[in-house]
Amino acid sequence: MGQSRVRREGTRERVPHPRDHGWDDSLYEEAGTMGLRVRPGSGDAGDNGPGEAGGGSGHRRGGPRRRARKGKRKVLKWTAAAVSLLILGTAGAGYWYYEHLNSNLRSGGRSGGDSGVKKAAPNALGNTPLNILLIGSDDRSDPRNVKLGGGKNLRNQQPLADVQMLVHISADRKNASTVTIPRDTIVKIPKCTDAKGKTYAATTTRPINETLGRGGPGCTLTTWESLTGVYIDHWMMIDFVGVVAMADEVGGVPVCVETGVHDKPTLRVPGGSGLKLPKGTTDVQGEQALQWLRTRHAWGNDQGRAKAQHMYMNGMFEKLQKQNAWTDTGQLLGLAETATKALQVSDEIASVKGLFDLSMQLKNVKLNRMTTATVPTVESRLDRNKLEMVPSSADKIFRMIREDVAMDKNGDPKDAKPSAAPSAKPGPTAAAPGSLGVTVVNGTRSDTEAAVEGRARAIADTLKGKGFTQASSSQDAEQRKDSVVKYPKSGGEQGKADAVSVATALGLPATSVRADATVEGITLVVGQDWREGTAYKPAKTEAGDLPEGSDVVRADEKHCMPVYGPYRWDGKD
Repeated sequence: MGQSRVRREGTRERVPHPRDHGWDDSLYEEAGTMGLRVRPGSGDAGDNGPGEAGGGSGHRRGGPRRRARKGKRKVLKWTAAAVSLLILGTAGAGYWYYEHLNSNLRSGGRSGGDSGVKKAAPNALGNTPLNILLIGSDDRSDPRNVKLGGGKNLRNQQPLADVQMLVHISADRKNASTVTIPRDTIVKIPKCTDAKGKTYAATTTRPINETLGRGGPGCTLTTWESLTGVYIDHWMMIDFVGVVAMADEVGGVPVCVETGVHDKPTLRVPGGSGLKLPKGTTDVQGEQALQWLRTRHAWGNDQGRAKAQHMYMNGMFEKLQKQNAWTDTGQLLGLAETATKALQVSDEIASVKGLFDLSMQLKNVKLNRMTTATVPTVESRLDRNKLEMVPSSADKIFRMIREDVAMDKNGDPKDAKPSAAPSAKPGPTAAAPGSLGVTVVNGTRSDTEAAVEGRARAIADTLKGKGFTQASSSQDAEQRKDSVVKYPKSGGEQGKADAVSVATALGLPATSVRADATVEGITLVVGQDWREGTAYKPAKTEAGDLPEGSDVVRADEKHCMPVYGPYRWDGKD
């Protein structure tokens, strides 16, 4: 649900040197530090010094060569002891530093409510797509954020999620897509509960950026799941201070403008980010990076701002690839220190290992397989200052994510085929159709379209005609993007085999079959993707076939932001 602090906020602490934890560099200088100080005349066992038992006449046995060999043995002992302590000390310091990084992280629950969306079925290799929701917060409770972003009067107000990007990494880890919904888009926000147990009622009249204040980042995730039908694995959130720190850590992010830009107040429009850049490409860092991400007026609107943010994200990824960030130890340590302080994350990835493993999923994605897009919007009918998604365009984009279809056309043609379900293993045979009870639910209603009347009854009749004589329609209704056949989780392999037989009879793919602990028998939900016909015909989706108005940005192509007239700068002042 809402976030919980793993550490208290504040200025960045000094990172202690291992010496602060008992490691002594003088170990290299004097063996006596380890209790191995050798007094004059002492020797190994059997080599007694003067006055000791077996010492003979008081002089050492053997000549210079023997004494040299003994000296070498002592040096080897000192070296072995030093190395042993070095290993132990390094391991201790390493463990301490690992825990130090973990303690930097702040985290919270993955979701703020129940969207009803389940994780996608694995492909033939057992892999599933990975979906991460990136959230940019305008939280002013931290004085450092006020210093960077202004708004002293907003310190006590609920933060807004002014940046929201869903990053989709394909099941085969060969392509990645990022989709933005502009911040002022009015959407259906489901019921959410925050970390303190406060519940917020569902609403259909508020913009998506308010989800953060209605249950924390978990509510933003639940809203996205409800809108898209896509299961989201994790969320990651960053504020103003975090953006500045990350941009500085990578040494700046390349961005480009078609003309010089100065996002300043004008006589008609107050405010502005203060961004001031010459024509062409600039590596922005520090406060300038934050200005780029917050600029809106100079780009014309929120859709333009989303496009600029996509350029920035692609630029950062390109910079990390060029710096070999996944293999360069020094770079990794710097990024780890900065990222663990800059980010807030969902609980299941709230560790250095969790973040590292997550980043490794992107390691092998090439720049020409990375695509960003913005969901097309129009002026809202409720408020001309707000937006609404174009239903057909949004549905197409979300379907591509659900079906793991690449948003670029640069992949191998054989990879463009939908992910196959795992090969069937020997298992139980489905029961006779006439012995299976099947409940059909009408899930065709959407935010913009009423449910298709009699849809559940029509499909139940179709099933009866195929031998499932106990099929019946339910009076209940749902709202679901994709059609699904659920079976009781307790039914195990037999329950799955029975559900698959129902899906097969109607032409539904095997990936539509899901185990569900909340159903008592086989339940077919006819979704928005099957509003007509008695045989399921999936909508055709092709790689790279994004709807018009998606403002597509490819990571391997050079893009420069056009600047709206009043904010063009000639570089002379």
